[in-house]
Amino acid sequence: MRKLYFTRHGQTVWNVENKICGATDIALTQLGHQQAKELGRMIAAGDYGIDEILYSPLMRAAETARHIHEETGIPMRREMRLREQNFGKWESTPRDGAEFREAKAQFANRYEGGESMMQLAQRIYNLLDDIRWEPEERTYLLVAHNGIARIVQSYFQDMTNEEFAAFGIGNCQILEYEL
Repeated sequence: MRKLYFTRHGQTVWNVENKICGATDIALTQLGHQQAKELGRMIAAGDYGIDEILYSPLMRAAETARHIHEETGIPMRREMRLREQNFGKWESTPRDGAEFREAKAQFANRYEGGESMMQLAQRIYNLLDDIRWEPEERTYLLVAHNGIARIVQSYFQDMTNEEFAAFGIGNCQILEYEL
């Protein structure tokens, strides 16, 4: 069975400050760089069989992918569809704010200038469909964001709205899916 791997970028300053990064281009912390290098070493030492790294164009994911590439030699390619959701007026606000949690549960809400959860799901599901139906069987590592992880998880697993809203992964945690 063919596999797909997903990881979230390394730690950012806004992760430490508990702020919503969204589409804002935030750099990695020193720890974030270390996490990405450690993940690269783990992949290099493991039996992942990854053919290519696809990464979000936002610098936190691009730098994470670069570190993994440097440790593994796996080719990497920017994939625009992997950019994080634009949370509009909520960008840089506290992640655990009650108003944001309520707004996030409204899947058609564009957050006053952002992108709805439905729009995000469409572009990520389209990417995953493209990967699934490629004529050549390749194994990819997607390097992206927590919001993208939630959509990827929902593509492969049935989830309630509550499970979807609560789902998240740690920085440089790796998930495995069967295509």
